[in-house]
Amino acid sequence: MVSAEYDLGYIEAALPVLESYLLAEDVYWSLVAAPPGGGPTYPNLTLGTLLLTLQKLRARSLSRDQQFELERAESKIGRQQSQWRSAWEKKSSREFGARLRLWRNYLEDYRRDAENNVDRYAYEVSRRVMLTLLTDFADPANEEIELLHGLDIMLQSVFIPGSFIWGEEYASGFPVDRFWYLYGELADNLE
Repeated sequence: MVSAEYDLGYIEAALPVLESYLLAEDVYWSLVAAPPGGGPTYPNLTLGTLLLTLQKLRARSLSRDQQFELERAESKIGRQQSQWRSAWEKKSSREFGARLRLWRNYLEDYRRDAENNVDRYAYEVSRRVMLTLLTDFADPANEEIELLHGLDIMLQSVFIPGSFIWGEEYASGFPVDRFWYLYGELADNLE
């Protein structure tokens, strides 16, 4: 996983363009910022990525300065969300559909060839986490809710409960009752 500085940098890069992003049609928005210490390029700005990054930062043990920076950023994001509530909800709903399709595609790849896709789970499950976080703001269509429910049933049938898969430093931010799919792994074959 990346450092707290990296995640805080992502949030800081997103803040100046958040309003423009919310008012644009794009679901994915390129960020023009250099990550600290030559880290990986920042992902595109999406509400799902923003919410996931905030959730991860809340779970981490941060320095006093980092905690202050996080609280300041959350306050600014909260103001944008309140000011542009309708745009936030519309963007969340559009991203929900996009993330749902990506999550479905991964699970279909896994079902067709478990052995060659099982090792991608720790990365791909971030899409399922984003779906959970986006539901707080999105208004998904009934067929999207039904599809997600069906995908969860399929996932449960091949899921092996276990320990938290993203490292203990994040576990407190992702309680098992809401994020059960982060506490275990997939079977490496379906036979």
